[in-house]
This record gives sequence, C-alpha cells and structure tokens, in this order.
Amino acid sequence: MANDSPQPQKLIVVSGPSGAGRSTAINVLEDLGFEAIDNVPLTLIPRLTDGELQSPLAIGIDVRNRDFSNAGVAEMLKNLQLRDDIDAQLLYLEADEDTLVRRYSETRRRHPLAPDEPAIQGIRKEADLLAPLREQAEILLDTSELSPHDLKARLTDWFGEDGGSLFGVSLQSFSYKRGAPKGVDMTFDCRFLKNPYWEPALRTFTGLDAAVGDYIQTDPRAAEFMDKVLDLLLMLLPAFREEGKSHVSVGFGCTGGQHRSVYVTEQLVLALANNDWRVSKRHRELDRAASTRPASSGS
Repeated sequence: MANDSPQPQKLIVVSGPSGAGRSTAINVLEDLGFEAIDNVPLTLIPRLTDGELQSPLAIGIDVRNRDFSNAGVAEMLKNLQLRDDIDAQLLYLEADEDTLVRRYSETRRRHPLAPDEPAIQGIRKEADLLAPLREQAEILLDTSELSPHDLKARLTDWFGEDGGSLFGVSLQSFSYKRGAPKGVDMTFDCRFLKNPYWEPALRTFTGLDAAVGDYIQTDPRAAEFMDKVLDLLLMLLPAFREEGKSHVSVGFGCTGGQHRSVYVTEQLVLALANNDWRVSKRHRELDRAASTRPASSGS
C-alpha cells in the first residue's frame, strides 16, 4: 500500500554570532520561499508552529533575543524535532575573529554585547555564550571566506527548489598554507601526489586545466587514491543520511590549493554526481584569487 502521509514541512532555525551572515541567510531563505521571522522571542515560537505549517519556515535567533538561553533553545529544538509533521534543523553560521572584527569595522556598528567596548570583546563574549548552541547544529557553515553572493549561492544550492528536503554533499579544495577550512566533516591530504608547480610550463595553470590533470594522472597513485576516496564516500554518505544529517562537507588540501587539490575535487564531484549524489563544489584559493584580481580593461 502506498504511503499517503504528507511530507514534513521544513523548518530552519538560523543562528550564529553577530556579523557572521545570519540576517543575510534569513533574507536568502525568504527569497527561496520560506516564511522568514527574525529575532522572535523563544516563548512565541510554539505559537508560530502550532498547527500545520502552510509553507517552509525560517526562524532567526541569537543572543539579542530577549529571552535567549541555550537551555531554552535546546528545549525548543527538541520539541520541534519530536514532531512528525516538521523537519527542523539548526543552521549555524560562524566566522573567525579577524573576519568579524573587520566586518564590524567596515559597517561601524557596535557589538550588541559590548556597545561601549572594542568589538573583539563582544565577539568573544558571544562565542562563549553560543558555544553549546554551535554543538547542536546539523549544518555548520563558516562564512569567513564567503561574500554575500557566495553565501546566497551556497544556501540556494542546499535549500532552493526543494533542496532542503534532500541530502547534499559539498567538496572544496584548499591550501594547507592558509589552514584547513572550518566546518568540514573530513579532509584528505593530496600533497603526496606529483606537484605540477615544479613544472615551469604548468606553474601558472590550475587543476581546472587539462594539462595539469594529465600531469597528475602520470602519478601511479593518483587514480587509486581517488578510487579509494570515492569508495569511502559512497559507503559513508548513506550512513550520514540515515543518521539524520542533511549535509556533509569534504575538503581536499595541497600545498598551494591551486593544482592537486583542485583537480582531485573536480574529479570526485563528477564521480559523485554520476552516482546520483547532489554535490556542490568550491575552490577556496582560486575563488580568493579571483576576488582580489584587478578588473581587466580588455580581453
């Protein structure tokens, strides 16, 4: 007999420190068809979710909520997750201290927890207050390297066109010189592979160029490495989905984040897509270089 039970309605609770992009995320979700409500008192949330939700709902909460407490948020999330008609998840946005300080400096805003002190004081107080909430997040997103456009693209990929009801995988390349990205579930080190950087003809190319890929493939370990990583992911991803995770992030690193990690990421994105997984990609160092490159005056 077919199961005629309606699908649970999506409810995203959006939180994180001030300056990490929570308001931007709320606006993006609203554009994606969510009913968006920001800074609602915790005591009013049961009223908002009483009865059947007619559309997906996004609720923004942070330490400025007048009745905010970690215990209160935990209880609220527990009650929502016990309901069969609601698929509730906590999306937590964060950024490193330097990024948050820079954002406050650019906007000349005062931090809500330190209105008469340097912003860094409020940032650290808030991090301590939100630490227990961060541990509960099903989706943890570091926005330090993301522009508002990048954040919109990431959230659209996850939650747009019914994406919120699907399981998503994101792969990204990075440079170990700049540190592993935050919020990834697992990382793989590609530095043992032959390095195209030491080939003068390939140095200025990237892992997106066929010549770089051909060079890396001359390393007899390359194909075996990617096959084994793919096999591991194909084993783990169904288990993560069954556990209730809605998203898994995987990082691939090399020395400069330009050649080997980019190529491996590209190949595994294709392989996962060919195995019917919903996958997105990001090349952290290439994106960073593109964002700082002066605009060309001609072609």
